[in-house]
Amino acid sequence: MLELPGRPRKLILPIGLTIFSVMDDNINSTFEHELKRLEKRVDALVSVCDKLQDENRSLKQRQDTLTSERANLLQKNEQVRARVEAMIGRLKAMEQGS
Repeated sequence: MLELPGRPRKLILPIGLTIFSVMDDNINSTFEHELKRLEKRVDALVSVCDKLQDENRSLKQRQDTLTSERANLLQKNEQVRARVEAMIGRLKAMEQGS
């Protein structure tokens, strides 16, 4: 079989299948280029994941703060409601005493 420089070699198997060898400098260069492109994409993905983890951590902290503030406000609201009910009770008692 004749081999031409820069061309893949062709191998014909007895069962009629054809396989091209990929040991060509051009193909290796393309492979390396694709590998570098993939590496850049993976690096970008890792960067996005890091950013999302930081954002998620911040959001969880903010949620904890808001949950705590809500609990405090509910407690104060309950205290105010109890004081208002007590005042209403005293006013009714004063009204009935007159």
